[in-house]
Amino acid sequence: MKKVILAGSAALFLFSGLVSAHGPVRQKTDEEITINAPAEKVWSIIKDYGDLSWLPAVKSVTVNGGNTKGATRVLTLKDGGTITEELKKYDEKGLSYAYKITDISTAKTITHSGAEEKVPVFPVDNYAASIDVTPNGDTTTVSWKAGYYRAYMNNNPPAEMNEEAANTAVTTVLKAGLENLKALAEK
Repeated sequence: MKKVILAGSAALFLFSGLVSAHGPVRQKTDEEITINAPAEKVWSIIKDYGDLSWLPAVKSVTVNGGNTKGATRVLTLKDGGTITEELKKYDEKGLSYAYKITDISTAKTITHSGAEEKVPVFPVDNYAASIDVTPNGDTTTVSWKAGYYRAYMNNNPPAEMNEEAANTAVTTVLKAGLENLKALAEK
């Protein structure tokens, strides 16, 4: 009986250790907007992978490769810093494209758990997204979906790089971009 209790206690201890030792969970943000303009007009604003003039957070873009799979763009942000992205899929007829972030510059360095940590300008890791334009007669639906992890991949993240920081940053960028796209297309 003592062996059974001891084995059960050991198993419970190991299980609880595994449960509390998990890392970050993949996050998803899906934003959608209806625009009172034809899909062709909306698509004409966002179809050039190297033109992010419709995205308020971006100051300028340098692109290499145009609208072809594997093209890269470096976004210089208005608040400082850069984000490098790679085009993963481009569908002119389907009015959509997908991309992923390959590099993010550092906004600042902090001390966390006794170590120096670089806080990126966009607090995410392994970020991938897609933008889809869907015609609905005289209106258009634009869907922008992103999947990502928080920037700090170890347990016990600092506030600057936890899930809340990642979700807030991504939601803010996607909503601002879609709202500005709506304003531009409805002019």
